[in-house]
This record gives sequence, structure tokens and C-alpha cells, in this order.
Amino acid sequence: MDLGLSTEQLDRELVSDYNITITATDEGSPPLSSSKTVHLTVADINDNPPVFEEQSYSAHVTENNKPGSTLCSVAARDPDWRQNGTVVYSLLPAEVNGIPVSSYVSVNGDTGLIHAVRAFDHEQFRSFKVHVMARDNGSPPLSSNPRGNSFMTELVPKAAHAGSLVSKVIAVDADSGQNAWLSYHIIKYTDAGLFTIGLHSGEIRTQRDISESDSMKQNLIVAVKDNGQPPLSATCSMFLLISDNLAEVPELKDISYDERDSKLTSYLIIALVSVSTFFLTFIIIVLGVRFCRRRKPRLLFDGAVAIPSGYLPPNYADVDGTGTLRSTYNYDGYMTTGSRTSDFKFVSSYNDNTLPADQTLRKSPTDFSDIFGDCEHSPEVGTLFN
Repeated sequence: MDLGLSTEQLDRELVSDYNITITATDEGSPPLSSSKTVHLTVADINDNPPVFEEQSYSAHVTENNKPGSTLCSVAARDPDWRQNGTVVYSLLPAEVNGIPVSSYVSVNGDTGLIHAVRAFDHEQFRSFKVHVMARDNGSPPLSSNPRGNSFMTELVPKAAHAGSLVSKVIAVDADSGQNAWLSYHIIKYTDAGLFTIGLHSGEIRTQRDISESDSMKQNLIVAVKDNGQPPLSATCSMFLLISDNLAEVPELKDISYDERDSKLTSYLIIALVSVSTFFLTFIIIVLGVRFCRRRKPRLLFDGAVAIPSGYLPPNYADVDGTGTLRSTYNYDGYMTTGSRTSDFKFVSSYNDNTLPADQTLRKSPTDFSDIFGDCEHSPEVGTLFN
């Protein structure tokens, strides 16, 4: 008789039960057989630690806040069954300015809500880190920290030299023995060659001198792994600010913005400026066109003086060029200084049938006085009787 063996490892979280059909057949002729169905249930063991839903949690609160107010909430899920999957939250021991972190915040063990225990003072500190541990009720209990559970900000002097200590990441493993050995690794960074971390100490140091070309905001994501089988890990986000004083440091909420949000804001600003420029240019063009259309020339031709033409009797010839009379002439009238002789010259006629092309009429001023009146005023533009 062959024994039934599983061909691969069973995982209750993937398949919790099986229906197995067993058939027994004899070697007679004809062979006879019978079947039996066996229902197999996979028992649960505590093989999965709690896993937090978010990679990082951060909260911003105004100073002089009300004690007891909710800052944020953390949530972890454990796929194990019953008590193996029941998650309890707690704060890991830490200090803020020499005072236990539990004096500032508290966490609800069942819901994961983090509350403020006291009012915060912006002048005392701008940020602090809180380690929250999620632990199940299995045997042995498994635990984990949120991936990037703390919002850590460190100030790095601009004059920091290579090997300068910047910060230190501290992780705690509830296991004992070899499983509790921890190792630290930087898995994401802004500048690959600027910072390094001790493999077992968690100390973050500069690899080279800081230069003016380095970005003021440096983002590091540190991963912590234990030595268990399989190894468990957690991550922590760190924001390193290269500055000599807090006055040069931007607001913390600006640091936590995602790079895509920053690019989107830039695109919106560019689009707004483009639309505004186009609209302003369009308005200027419209106003210019309307202004040009309203301007009409008031001169008959370049270099001439506009002479208003009124209605004249039909027996007069038009000499101002408006064309309102039957005949039009061009003529030059001039007086010789100190002379009593006046020359009146007909140059050319617009109507050749009326007057010859070129005629010069010479008369004395007394001869014109009867027609033009007093010639002492020497008019250069006059009206010629037809």
C-alpha cells in the first residue's frame, strides 16, 4: 500500500482545506473498486507576522494642541487564523529630549489610533519619531514595525566632513538568540555617494565632505532585517536637511511632498502662465486693430493742407481739387516783391476741352483789382472766374 504524501508545502493562507478522493481497486477479473472522499483541513500555525498596510506614516499637528486629540492611525493585518491573526499595537521604548515618548503620545492597542498625551511646543522640537509595534497572539508571538513607521528629520551641518556621524537608526526585535540579530541597509537615497550606514550599528555617516552642489533635502530609506528563517524586515524613512540652523529649513510638510506632486504643481504653474500670456497678447492685438481702424486720414494728399470745399455757383471753376465744379484747373499765383506787375500762369488743365495745356496771362494789378479785389495781400490760392 502506498502512503499519501504531499508533493509541495501546504499553506493554509492559500488553501485551507482539500477534498481528496481515494479509490481502491482489486486485481480480479473483472477488477472491482470502491471510492471514498476524505475532507482534509489544514491546521493553522503562527507563521505570518503582522504586516502594516502603509509603507510610511506621518502626522502634522499644530502646537498647543488639545491633549487626547487623535494624531493618526496605523493598521496591520495578519493572515493567520483566530488568535494567531489577532493584532495588538504598542509603543516601543524611546525618548524625546530625555523624556519617554509615552509621555507625548499613546497608541490604542486594539484600533491602532495614536493620541497626543500633552500639548506640543514648536520651540522645543519640530519633530520626533515614534516606533509602533504590531504583535499577534500566536505562540510564539510574531511582531513587526510599520514599514517606514517613523518620520525622522535630522539636521546635517554644511561643514560636515567625511565620516561625520549624522544619525543612528535603532531597531528592536522581540525574538531571542540568532533570530534577533539585525542588519541595516540603505535601499533608497537621493545621493548614492553621500551617506553610508553601519551594517550592525545602524549609524549613518557621511562618506565625503558636503559641497555646495549637494541638494539641501536628502531622503534615505533604511531597511532593517533580522536573521530568522524566513527573515523579517521593516523600513524607516529619514529626511536629512543640510543646513546650519533651523531658520533655513523649510516646513516639514513641504519635505514630505511626493516628487510627482511637485512636478504636477510646476506643470499647472506653466500652464497658467501660458494661458495668461496668450490672453494678454490677444487683448493687446484686438485693441491695436480697433485703434488703427478708427484712425482715418484727414489730408487729401501728403504735404497738402486740407481745404474745406463748399458749394459754389455753377459758373465757378474748382481749384481745390475736390471735383465739385464743372472744370478744374491747376495754377500758380505769385507776386513779384516791389513790382506792380503780376503774372498768372495756367499750368495744365484736368479738362483739356476747356483750356489749352499751357497759357500764361500777364496783367497788371489794376486789371485784377476789378476781379479779385485788392491784391496787396498777395493771395496764393484763389478762385478763377470761368
